[in-house]
Amino acid sequence: MDTIASLFSFITWPVSWVIVQFHKVYGAIFGPDTGWAWGLSIVSLVILIRICLIPLFVKQIKATRAMQTLQPEMKKIQERYKNDKQRQSEEMMKLYKETGTNPLSSCLPILAQSPFFFALYHVLNGIATGKTIGVIDDQLLASARQAHIFGAPLAAKFMDGQAKVEALGATLTDVRVVTAVMIVLMSASQFFTQRQLMTKNVDTTVKTPFMQQQKMLMYVFPVIFAVFGINFPVGVLVYWLTTNVWTMGQQMYVIRNNPTPGSKAQAAYLERLYKHVTHHGKARKRSERTIIKAIVAKGRDRNEFERKFINGLNKAGLAAQADGSVIRSESQAAVQTEDGTPTTTAGTPKRQQPKRQPKSKRQSGTTPGGTGSTAASSASSASSPTSLSKSDEPQDAKPGAADKKPGNGTRSKAQSGQRKGGPQRPKSPSKK
Repeated sequence: MDTIASLFSFITWPVSWVIVQFHKVYGAIFGPDTGWAWGLSIVSLVILIRICLIPLFVKQIKATRAMQTLQPEMKKIQERYKNDKQRQSEEMMKLYKETGTNPLSSCLPILAQSPFFFALYHVLNGIATGKTIGVIDDQLLASARQAHIFGAPLAAKFMDGQAKVEALGATLTDVRVVTAVMIVLMSASQFFTQRQLMTKNVDTTVKTPFMQQQKMLMYVFPVIFAVFGINFPVGVLVYWLTTNVWTMGQQMYVIRNNPTPGSKAQAAYLERLYKHVTHHGKARKRSERTIIKAIVAKGRDRNEFERKFINGLNKAGLAAQADGSVIRSESQAAVQTEDGTPTTTAGTPKRQQPKRQPKSKRQSGTTPGGTGSTAASSASSASSPTSLSKSDEPQDAKPGAADKKPGNGTRSKAQSGQRKGGPQRPKSPSKK
């Protein structure tokens, strides 16, 4: 580790200078020889570095999503040239070149901050051995050696012996407890960050080897941090724990506000966006309009969550536009008239199906003479304008009615016993 750190000795001067500047500020508040002054100086160094690396983080997010988009094509290439590894690599490189993606872009933030990490390790190692380095002179060196974080010196390590720890003015138990707790927190934050990425911000509709690799890294990285952490000074553990917490919070913000399409995070985001847009009747933020614009541009290529979002807006009487704005669309909403009758999208009353009367009502009011059927039919026509009834004109007044055979039901009963044309002949009494 010392050999690697010496390779980045060219950056130790700016790193030590930044730490000293922050130490002047915090030393005036907490005291120059306190662990708070030196510890917060290291934390501030991390925050400053991570702010400068935000553009690289944005590039990392875009590269990761581009790689996820290419997973189906990569899987096809692997299956097509599974027996020819050289051709498979050539096709992969061709695909990266055509789409403008780079697999190493996802590692840019870690690679970019590696020089600062090793430079800080070099500075703290100089403090542990009593050597001035960078802008840290003898006075600052003595102050840094007296600084303790919860009883552990900044330059102490988990694997240091009793004599070295006592030379720094601490006990071996304090050093072991503090470093062990910080190593566990560092590994746990790394695991949670990777797990958050895999469970919430990955397109679950695509199953590729890339997802299996990310899942494996979720368990491998914490172990790597735990193994190397026992050889890190307390100050370096403070640095790495701070950068892990920063990464976790930064990723949580990105997942919440700009999730990967097709992921669970996108489903939760579109649900919140739907409630916000329907409540205000429009997309108020620029980020919201950007998301809606991308969804509208997809057309038929929208995923399940995006289709549900667009359909929900249509049902609420809203329409998403190509520029990402949302406007009210009266033709999409079902409105009501003054009497409460629901209308269609065109504004015309809905067609109501006539109610079918029960058989007892249809047959009620019939008489042997046949007049009851006509009266019941007329009453039914008057009471129910939407029912399909026959005309009130007598049956025998219609041409050709006498030649038709009587049908079943009420009409048959009304016409039974009648003569064709002319008045009816009374029945003669039956004789015993």
